Formats: sequence, C-alpha cells, structure tokens
Amino acid sequence: MTVVHEPARSVERAPIVVLCMQARRARRVHVWHASQNHARTVSEGGQAAGPTINPMPTRDQILDSLRSVIDPELRRDIVELEMVRSVEVHENGVVDVMVSLTTPGCPIRSHFQTGVDGAIRKLDGVTGVNISFDVLSDNEKQALGRKLGRNSLPEGALAQVKNVICVGSGKGGVGKSSVTANLAAALLADGKQVGVLDADVWGYSQPRMLGLGAERPHVNAERKIVPLRAFDGISVMSIGFFVEQDSAVVWRGPMLHKALQQFLEDVEWGELDYLLIDLPPGTGDVSMTLAQLLPQAKFVIVTTPQPVAQRVARRSAEMATKLKLEIAGVIENMSGFVTPNGERYQVFGEGGGQLLAEELEVPLLGKVPLTMGLREQSDAGVPIVFSDPDDPAAQALAHAARGLIALSPIELPVMQAPAPAAAPKPVGMSLPMA
Repeated sequence: MTVVHEPARSVERAPIVVLCMQARRARRVHVWHASQNHARTVSEGGQAAGPTINPMPTRDQILDSLRSVIDPELRRDIVELEMVRSVEVHENGVVDVMVSLTTPGCPIRSHFQTGVDGAIRKLDGVTGVNISFDVLSDNEKQALGRKLGRNSLPEGALAQVKNVICVGSGKGGVGKSSVTANLAAALLADGKQVGVLDADVWGYSQPRMLGLGAERPHVNAERKIVPLRAFDGISVMSIGFFVEQDSAVVWRGPMLHKALQQFLEDVEWGELDYLLIDLPPGTGDVSMTLAQLLPQAKFVIVTTPQPVAQRVARRSAEMATKLKLEIAGVIENMSGFVTPNGERYQVFGEGGGQLLAEELEVPLLGKVPLTMGLREQSDAGVPIVFSDPDDPAAQALAHAARGLIALSPIELPVMQAPAPAAAPKPVGMSLPMA
C-alpha cells in the first residue's frame, strides 16, 4: 500500500489520499477527510464509484419524501400545503423537521407524527428523526385558504376518522349497497365505531337498508350537520335525508361535487374507526370526485361470480388505479344461492371474485351467498348480521369485515423506558458535624 501526502495546508482540511490495490479492472482511491466522519470512494477518473457509507439525504430529497404525508382534512400533501416549516440534516444522520399545524390542539397531530417519521426513515443515511410542531399564524391560515380557494379551513370533519373505505362496483345490481350496510353492522358488532356515507346519489338506499325513516338531520351549534344514528352506533348520511321520499335526484357533475364535498366537510362525523362510502356503480363523476377529495381512501370492489360482471368490475379497479386509490380487496356477492334447507345452487356461476382478486393481487375478503334472509332483512331495514348471525350470508359478511380489520394498521403502544430508581436513603443515625 502506498501513501501519498498532499502539501500541508491545515490539519482540518488536508485530505490523506490512500491508493488501494487494483480491484478487478479499476484502481480506486479512498479519500478520508479529517474534518468529517465518513469516506467516499472515487475512481481514477475522479467519478464516484460507490459510497462506503450512505450519503446524507438532501433537503430536496426529504421534501420529496414528505409528499407522501397527506393532510386528511385538506386532502393535500404537507409540502404542497407549505406545512413543512423547516428541515435540518445533521452529520450523524439525524433529521430535524418542524411541521406547522392549523390549530394548537390538532386532533390529527399523531397522524403527522407517524407519517413524517415513516417517510423520512425510508431514506438512505437517516439514523433518526426529530419532529416538532408549531401553529400557522392567522395571516398564514388566510393565505393557505386563498391558495385552496376556501373562505376558511376545515376544523376536523374527517380528522378523527381512522379508515375511509369506498365500496364500489363496475355495474349495478351486484348488491353493493347491501354489502355496505352489512359490513357496517358487522364492524359495529365487532366493537368498532362506524359511519356510512351514501354517495350513490341516484340510487340511494342506505336509509331504507339501515331502518331510517323520514327523519331529517339537524345542525349543531357549530353549524355542522349531525348524521342520523342507526342501531345506536352507525352514523349515516345520505342525500335521501334531504329530498322527498323516493324522489329522483337529477343533478349534473358540479352539483354532485358540491354535495359530496359538504357531506365530507360539513358533517360532524366525530371519532370513527371506519367510514364506509357506498359509491354509485361505474366510473363516473362521483368516484372521481371522491378520489380527489379522499386520496388516502381504500377501495373495496364488489362483484358477482360470472365472467361478465368480473370483467366490468375490472374496469372499476382500473379507475381506482388511475386515481391512485389503494385497492384493499374484493368481495364476491351472490356467490351461489343457499336454500332454507341448506342446499346450494351456483346460479351465477363461480370463481369470478377469486379470479379478479388474483388478477389485482389483492385478497378475496369474502364470498357472500344469496339467501332468503338476506333479501328479506335488507327490505325490512335490519342487516342480516344483526337479525340472524347464523345465516350463511351473515357469516360471510362478518368474515369480510374481519378481513377489513386485518388490513387496517394497528397503533401499538409506545414502551416507555423505566424511570431510574431513586437513590437509597442513608441508613443509620446522623452524627453531629464539627
């Protein structure tokens, strides 16, 4: 090994160049900097040949990674919203980030804490992340409102909703609404806090399926619409509460967009584990609007077993993919007809749901058979999961709900380091000091 010394300039700046043995075809030079605690490998031509230690991420790389952190209220990433106040990268790989919140007691602070930490730790060279928070000033809030085209910023309509699940289908008549209502009932039976938004504006049916009559929601003191409650636990909002019973809704795209935006921002949803959104069939305005308003939502596709329905449902999956919605899974409805005597008939064929799930590389959450009880209880406004939990359809729907729960992230408690033991008190009698 040959050591080449440069002319002495300063102890801190003078690099010591170490020429290494020929490695394969190219000789390489290791440059050690006395003022830094890392090395880089360069080729004879002076170009980097591969770092021996991961380089520190740049500020631009960190900001780019933080674009994956979405504000669930404003539905934009925190970089676009200019909520990243400062970024500082230390030589030891620790990154300090300050995030600005819209309110001091922001109920989704933990959402940002987890999202920012996870996004930055994915970068090479990061050894730790320190996150601090401050609050936007009134002028900054007004500027952000103008940027978003809003008079005011929302103050928590969906801030406490942990999971948003859009239930969609490629075509009508596959039982998507009955699946949504019974999934909500099954999640409630499992101890979850659940809401249902009936976004099927033209074919709204959740009020009937969940046993809600002509009662209309009222507005609270904060001027938020309070959803109706079904079965003492399911919060429900539907356009059906605001029109004459069984009236047709003849609206164009802009009116639908505004109505859905109000249902998301002006409804007091409160704390929910799951908000299920019953989409209209197909790939029209409503689905695209919700994808724009809820980029963090997950998509569940309902199909029937026959190939025709499966292929149409595939188009709905393509729409979700193009709109960058995560597909959580597939539910095969009408998976055979089960008679009261337990006989089973494959009226619509079989295997379509499994084929679609395999093609999309997502789980098949359930295969729900068609039973007399499922049809009767849907018309009566009582989910079969409540009225007859032993019904084959009820069992399949409960299984699908458990699959949704399994797909949802679980927040684990943070283990606190034990406090140091107090120093033992001296034992014995005290002596007088001289």
